[in-house]
Amino acid sequence: MTAAAAGRQVWLPFLAHGSNALLIGLAGAIAAGAPLFGFALNAPVILLGALLFWATEYGTHRFLFHARPVRRAWVRALQYRLHYDHHADPARLDLLFLPPWYVVPNLAVTTGLAWLVLGTPSRALSLDLGAILALLHYEWVHYIAHIPYLPRTAFGRWMKKYHLRHHFMNEAKWFGVSHPLGDMLAGTGGRPEATPRSSTTRILF
Repeated sequence: MTAAAAGRQVWLPFLAHGSNALLIGLAGAIAAGAPLFGFALNAPVILLGALLFWATEYGTHRFLFHARPVRRAWVRALQYRLHYDHHADPARLDLLFLPPWYVVPNLAVTTGLAWLVLGTPSRALSLDLGAILALLHYEWVHYIAHIPYLPRTAFGRWMKKYHLRHHFMNEAKWFGVSHPLGDMLAGTGGRPEATPRSSTTRILF
């Protein structure tokens, strides 16, 4: 198999599921369209958007995706699609990525708040671009963790093992997907040999 064919085998499933193609399209539209419409993208604000996403990654995973099931059946069905079913079958790509119905409203709210706080559409779009790029990075790292692919960097290989502990050792530990900082601050990381194995990694609640 050629390197190009191997690359397609990795990239095509990533683009085919969840909101990844949409996010790439949005990032491209912002980067290409801003100059056409007279918006000057702001590099520090782009970085701020990425940092804000990475700062909220841990809390979203731990406190939203792992929240207890609610009583309303339709909301509970969303919880299962958003994360519970991913734990039940970690290898299913259609359950691995965030769905558009979750990503699009979050981006809309982010845009509105950014415009309100930062004051200009160019800064709001810059923050959006940073958040989108960080979300794509999160989805890529998460994807690589769940497919038979060996990351090229030492940190990538370490993060793959790190995330898989959450799925196959203890679902109450190792919530970080693209970085371990949240676990380090909250004390939910730690050495695997010192962590008891859970019997509910596949069946949340």
